[in-house]
Amino acid sequence: MIIAVSLGAACLLGLGFVAQQHAAYREPLEEMLHVRLLLNLMRMPTWLAGFGLMICGQILGAIALREADVAEVEPLLAMNLVFALTAAHVIYQEPFGRVLQLGAVLVSGGVALFLFAGRPHGGHLPDPLSMRWLAALPVVLAATALVSLGLRRSLKVKAMSLAAAAGVLYGLQDVLTRGFLLTLDSGLSVLDDWQPYILPCVAVVGLLLNQSAFDAAPLQISLPATTAVEPIIGIVLGAVIFSERLRVTPEALAGEVAGLVAMVTGIIILGRSPFLAKPAQRRRGERR
Repeated sequence: MIIAVSLGAACLLGLGFVAQQHAAYREPLEEMLHVRLLLNLMRMPTWLAGFGLMICGQILGAIALREADVAEVEPLLAMNLVFALTAAHVIYQEPFGRVLQLGAVLVSGGVALFLFAGRPHGGHLPDPLSMRWLAALPVVLAATALVSLGLRRSLKVKAMSLAAAAGVLYGLQDVLTRGFLLTLDSGLSVLDDWQPYILPCVAVVGLLLNQSAFDAAPLQISLPATTAVEPIIGIVLGAVIFSERLRVTPEALAGEVAGLVAMVTGIIILGRSPFLAKPAQRRRGERR
């Protein structure tokens, strides 16, 4: 049941990303990292449909996270990249040849292999005021550093940096969501906790970064980094905050390294796609 729900979530997320990128890519580059980008997109039916699909996918993902460990759910959610690129090829006829297919499979498969080999286990919900939650601060700083790095680079690197920063915040969002759900299950009052108030802020900033990456480049370059970074950050924070433990046997370590190598190789393959970024200037409403 968890597998079916997680794959359903991945499919909805992938389709939602396709619709969102199709709309965001039409926006001028000057809108990147500005709230007006989201305000403009909210007036587009295509983007709203994609946003609705993404929300439905996140709800299914939350249901799966409530019933299973992060390590069981995240590898399946990482398949959203394959669903997204396949859907973009079928719906919009965007290029998705064998090389790009290989890259997508390596990214998704690498993430899945890393999480399957590591298999975080154990763990518990810490006190809301526990010092473990301070682990979220370096994550926020890492997202900020990625954004700053991208601002000084080429459009291609900027898209990847913003996508990676979005993945960092989405990983934090997954952990906050799991903490929120575990608090509900424990019978404690969530209104007295800080997580329900921080979670929407993290979600909105992550959404802005993600849409800015979509504004800069097609899915081949603007989505893989998000797909790769999100579950890794989720696992690291799960280990630090929830005290989940990774396997450290020689076989597990070999699988984890192989997964990371496959993931990075897939991102490099997708990053070398000739269909990467739009011109530096683009008029609103101009079609590709």
